[in-house]
Amino acid sequence: MTEPTFRIGFLLFPGMTQLDMTGPYEVLSRLPGSAIHLVWKEAGPVASDRGLAIVATDSFVTCPPLDLICVPGGPGINELLTDAPVLDFIRHQAWGARYITSVCTGALVLGAAGLLYGKRATTHWMSHDLLAAFGAVPVKARVVTDGRLITGGGVTAGIDFALTILAELGGRELAQAVELGLEYDPQPPFGTGSPERAGPELEARMRALSDRIQGLRAEQVRRAAAALAPA
Repeated sequence: MTEPTFRIGFLLFPGMTQLDMTGPYEVLSRLPGSAIHLVWKEAGPVASDRGLAIVATDSFVTCPPLDLICVPGGPGINELLTDAPVLDFIRHQAWGARYITSVCTGALVLGAAGLLYGKRATTHWMSHDLLAAFGAVPVKARVVTDGRLITGGGVTAGIDFALTILAELGGRELAQAVELGLEYDPQPPFGTGSPERAGPELEARMRALSDRIQGLRAEQVRRAAAALAPA
C-alpha cells in the first residue's frame, strides 16, 4: 500500500458541531494522496452536540504527525479551553504541521493553545469578540488565511474553508471540480445567515437563546487567556 503523502487530522470532542467537521471532511477527503485521522483522547465513538456519534480513529497517543490539524467548533469547546491534555496535543501537532486550522469556535481552542497571537483570524459571529483575548486580530470573513494559519467562520463556512485549502494543495482545477461535484451553490431560502442580513431583532433573539453558554464561554476564555499570560 502506498503511504499517504499528506496527513490531515480533525480533533473530535464531546459536544462538537458535526458539520464543522463533516463539511471540511467531505471536501478534503478528495485530496489525492491524503489520509484523514479523526482524533480524540481515546479511539471510539464521540457524540456531537446533536447526538450524532462520530468514531475517532486515533487517540492522542496513536495519532501520527499531521500535515494539517483542524479544530472544529461547537458547545463542547468551552471545556477544551482549559483542558491541558487537549491543548498540549494541539501544540505538539502544530509545531510540525504545514497548516494549523479551525472552523467556527474551534479558533478559540487554537487561541487557548497560544497559536493565535498576532494572527488574523475569524470564528462564529457570536464568539467573534472573544478572539482578541488571545491576541488575535479578528477579521469578519468566511475564510481568513495568515501564513500557515487558516480559520473558517461559523459552521457552513467550513466548506468554503476546505475548498480554499484544497485549491492550495491540489490546485484550482481540483477545487473547482469538487465544488461542482458537491453542487455547492448556496441559495439560502431566507437570507438570514448573518447578523447583518438577519437584522437586530432576530440577532437579539439568537443571542438570548445562547446567553448561558456564551457566558460560560467568556469565563473560560478569560481563564485560558490568563493561563497564557506568563508565556
